Amino acid sequence: MIDELSRNPVLDGLVPATLAPRHRKIILEDFDVPVDIGFHDFEIGTPQRLRVNIEVWLAAEHFPRCDTVAEAWDYDVLRTSVLALATARRFNLQETLAHEIFDLVAARQGVVAVRVSTRKPDIYPDCAAVGVELSSF
Repeated sequence: MIDELSRNPVLDGLVPATLAPRHRKIILEDFDVPVDIGFHDFEIGTPQRLRVNIEVWLAAEHFPRCDTVAEAWDYDVLRTSVLALATARRFNLQETLAHEIFDLVAARQGVVAVRVSTRKPDIYPDCAAVGVELSSF
């Protein structure tokens, strides 16, 4: 019979301080959003696929240490907030939308660094994508 301690060993104090996490990051990766974006006549009123990537570095006290929902960053809130922002109006430039997403994320409590990129993957047949990136570092 396996006792509770054997199934869930306590590792407190066994991991050297030199191996303690220095950075804590959550990501939203390759989120494809239909966005009315672009300044060319053929783009206006025709939503395009925009691929959004977000990296959020968090302060240690805002990164969960125990397995409870109450302490977690809600990925659904992040995703739905970006979707709502991107589809609320039309944008001429990726740079404008990227700035708005950046500001939305950076304003959240516990955020110490942010990287946001947007890419249009369907623009040129000989390129994977064209886009922009903003980061706080």
